[in-house]
Amino acid sequence: QVQLVESGGGLVQAGGSLRLSCAASGSIFSINAMRWFRQAPGKQRELVAVIGGSGTTNYVDSVKGRFTISRDNAKNTVYLQMNSLKPEDTAVYYCNADIRISSVTYQYTTYWGQGTQVTVSS
Repeated sequence: QVQLVESGGGLVQAGGSLRLSCAASGSIFSINAMRWFRQAPGKQRELVAVIGGSGTTNYVDSVKGRFTISRDNAKNTVYLQMNSLKPEDTAVYYCNADIRISSVTYQYTTYWGQGTQVTVSS
């Protein structure tokens, strides 16, 4: 089995910073893309940032220049550094990852973490 566990959420004032972590564990052969999503109350879940297996990154326009996604392949961990936080960044943040669990099959399965709350006060 594979698990993704997020950490690093919390309450911060506007203009502050937080760093989220998401560690994958279990039967992992390789990890391709890793992503951060967020879901605010009453809104749809949105993709915030993605990092490919080669390290290429992409961001939703609303966080460009403020958020940075990175990964540590040795630790099977993805990070989201969030700077200059705004009240509208308040949401539950989820990570997901495309994981291959076997050297025999080339199939990648997408796994999700349980989410971590980020609250930005004005």
